[in-house]
Amino acid sequence: MKQAMIIINPSSGKEESLNYVGNIQETLNEQGYEVTVNETQKERDATRFCTTACEQCYDLVVSLGGDGTLHETINGLINQAHRPKLGIVPLGTVNDFARALQIPLDPGRAIQALTSSRVKKVDMGCVNDHLFVNVIAAGSIAESLSAVSSDEKSKLGAFAYLKEGIKELMNNPVHPLSIRYDEKTWEGESRLFLAALTNSVGGFEKLAPDAAVDDGLLHCFIIKDLGIFSTLSVSLSLLLGSLKDHNDVIYFTAKNVTISSSETIRTNVDGEEGPVLPLNLSVMPRHIDVILPELED
Repeated sequence: MKQAMIIINPSSGKEESLNYVGNIQETLNEQGYEVTVNETQKERDATRFCTTACEQCYDLVVSLGGDGTLHETINGLINQAHRPKLGIVPLGTVNDFARALQIPLDPGRAIQALTSSRVKKVDMGCVNDHLFVNVIAAGSIAESLSAVSSDEKSKLGAFAYLKEGIKELMNNPVHPLSIRYDEKTWEGESRLFLAALTNSVGGFEKLAPDAAVDDGLLHCFIIKDLGIFSTLSVSLSLLLGSLKDHNDVIYFTAKNVTISSSETIRTNVDGEEGPVLPLNLSVMPRHIDVILPELED
């Protein structure tokens, strides 16, 4: 019999995630799976559970939670000889990876999509020795975004990040950055560096509209020193999907990027606090198989 593991964050979805477990189990049982359920209790539990699923050659792992749960889950796939298919039932506030893959944000519809025969190979990003699914941010803004509270995210959704980002762009100093990418180098002062794998970042699906989940590229943005009017202009460009064309933004794509600074600069990885610089970023092309909804006629 096929084996499936559900990795659940019981605090996701306003603590409603446990309500969906039975429905997922029933759906997978009908598809011929024997199902194991593992609840996370502490940091990196999801990674350990997923590693076990790889080692025991499970056929499917389902991440039930937000982007943080998904980030931990996919890190259990790194350097594994066997990697199960990945199913996603998004319960977070933003759910960038699900948005990029057009997986339904409604949990009931996402659960039904687990019955789909459509599977897509998608890229993973590698930051130092960890995987990421969506975005890396470096700069004072990145640190402040990690501090956005769950209440703010619940009330404002993606705009909680935009609100905090604008405040930080206007109030915090620039930092010296050295960015090497595909045998090129940029050095200068910047308020924010972003590297995105998908078109959806912080709930804004137009930040990198050209990004595809399987294009093998990092879509990178260097936001330079800004005054108040430039800050508002950049924010508008973000909403309109034209950020890469803004005069105060440098945009490039690359397969490998190294970011360093003479200052201590923190980062944000997939919406969570990340390591301090330096970072080595790369792409693992079409590294995992994700179940997607059937295409509609």
